[in-house]
Parts: sequence; C-alpha cells; structure tokens
Amino acid sequence: MLFCAAFVSAQSTALQYTGDGQMVLPKDYRQWVFLSAGLGMTYKADATPNANPPFENVFVNPAAYQEFLKTGVWPDKTVLLLEVRASESRVSINKNGRVQSKVLHIEGHVKDNAKGGWAFYSFKDGAEKGTLFPKTADCYSCHGQNGAVDTTFVQFYPTLVDPAKKFGKYKETGH
Repeated sequence: MLFCAAFVSAQSTALQYTGDGQMVLPKDYRQWVFLSAGLGMTYKADATPNANPPFENVFVNPAAYQEFLKTGVWPDKTVLLLEVRASESRVSINKNGRVQSKVLHIEGHVKDNAKGGWAFYSFKDGAEKGTLFPKTADCYSCHGQNGAVDTTFVQFYPTLVDPAKKFGKYKETGH
C-alpha cells in the first residue's frame, strides 16, 4: 500500500502549474527516464553548421514512460523535458570530441487534456517556471507534421520506436 501511495504521489507531482498558468519545472527531472541525447540537431534545411553544437537531452516522467511501453500511447499528464546544454571540447584530458557543460535552457512538451492537449513551455535563464509558447509557434506545426507518435519525436528515442510500432502508433516521417 505504501508503494501505491508513493507512486500516485510521484505521478501527481510531475506536472504542476502556478496560479497564473505557468508550468513549474520539476526539481527531480534528472532522475526521470533519459530518452536520448542529440548533438547540434536542427530542423531547418538551410541551417549553417555550428562549431559549438549544443547537446539536447530528453527526459520523460517515469509513469508516462511505463504507460507508453505498455500501450504505445502517451497518457494524460505526460511531461517531456528537453534540456539544452552547451558543448565543449578539450576539457580535462579530452583531446577530441565534445562533452556537455552548462544548461542553456529547458523546454517542456506536456500533454494535459484539461488544458487542450499538447503544449510547449520555455524555461529560460534558470527559471523554475515555464512560459507557455503561443499556439502559433512553429513547434506546434512542426511536431504535428513530423512527430512519429502523437506530436512527439519518438523517432529520436531508440527505446520507444519498437513499442510504438508494436502497437501500430508509429508514423514514418520525412527526411
């Protein structure tokens, strides 16, 4: 019974809002399920190469991850956090390659049916409260057109591609 209460408590605290509708950054998100890391990813065809490409780490709340594995569907109250970090080379004994350094910013991709479904939040400059992106922001249309599962980029999360395909939820996306 104690485990059940702890699980429900963890589930309910993954997504919280302030009185004015800002999303509260979960303090323990680095203890969530790590889905993937990208390096210097961009979605623009005419993007110029970045000499210092950022790392993008993606975390998801554990309850949503477990449900996705069972169904191939993100449940209500799913929280995906994109932690963007600077990259550096020649750090310590490293002579080549890149390592992660300071957090540049964090973005949240949240499924909250009570608020109309999926939404994006921005946490800038170490903010503990995220501001809602307007529905006209490019991220909504890009994720809608290119997300492999329910507006999310599961195609970049190797551990989730097979479950999504198994349940018939995976959408092949363009190159």
